[in-house]
Parts: sequence; C-alpha cells; structure tokens
Amino acid sequence: MRRPAIEPTGVERTVSPDSVIVSKTDPKGRITYVNHTFLEISRYREDEVIGRAHSIVRHPDMPRAVFELMWRTIGQGQEIFAYVNNLAADGAHYWVLAHVTPSTDRRGRTTGYHSNRRHADRRALQVISPLYDHLRGLERAAASTRDGLDASRAALATTLQERDQSYDEFVWATISDGES
Repeated sequence: MRRPAIEPTGVERTVSPDSVIVSKTDPKGRITYVNHTFLEISRYREDEVIGRAHSIVRHPDMPRAVFELMWRTIGQGQEIFAYVNNLAADGAHYWVLAHVTPSTDRRGRTTGYHSNRRHADRRALQVISPLYDHLRGLERAAASTRDGLDASRAALATTLQERDQSYDEFVWATISDGES
C-alpha cells in the first residue's frame, strides 16, 4: 500500500548543533540504515524507511538541480557537501548541511552511499534559501519538468560562475561566513 504524499506544514524543526543524522543507502538510493537521530528528527519509524528511496524525506521546495548535482557528484565517486531542506513524516521541515560519500568495496566499486547531516547555520541559510527559492521558481514556471530542470541547472551554473566558485567552494564559503 502506497503512503499518501506528505503535505508540508510550514513548521520548521531545528537540528541541534551537536546532532548528527546518519543514513546509508544501496547504490540506487534505497535506505539500508538510519540512526536514532534520523528517526527522531524525521518522525519516521525504522520500518517505514528501510528499503525505501531516500527521497522519502525530500522536501518539495528543494531544487531538482541541486539533487541532480548531488547524484552526479557521488555517481562519479566524489563526496559532496550540500544544504538540504528535508520533509518529516509529520509535514515539518528541517534544514541540514549534508555530507554524502560513496561507499566502496575493496575493488573500488560503489556499494552504496553514506550521509551525515548536521545543523545548517542560519547565516548560511540566508544565502542558500533565496538561491534555492529562485531555482525552484524556475522549475515550477517551466512548461515541463525537463525544461524546469534545464533552467534551474543553468541558473545555478550562472550563479556559481558569477561568484567564480564551484558548488563545493560556494558551500564552504557560506560555512565560513556563518562561522565568522
């Protein structure tokens, strides 16, 4: 039986600065492990998430272009840090700074992905939120999902080019700005 779509409530849940949300997935992004903090913050039970696509916590306001960048990066065997707005089972949302890395076997083949998520600094979100809102607006305004993704991807690339930064450099700059 398919679970009905969760509607965002607009209620924000904050992640404690000393919390670490951990999950692991198989190569297709299906959850194989979550820690207690994941369950506590997301308001899911373990049996509701194990075996499900990690996108179960994807907030509808997250730009598709950012997820595409994340999957492309980890698919190339690289780690990525990214700001992510997640959706809990009760409709609340929570911002995190995600660090996603491929897990590999002894031969270097990807066996899955490991993600640690931490508190997202408010000052960093003052930079991230308007950008993500802009990207998502482009995605929603387009005639098709593909056109929206293309427009969002191009806008993200333009923003990074204007800043003369890669996405990683952009994220690290917001972290540094948030800590100053």
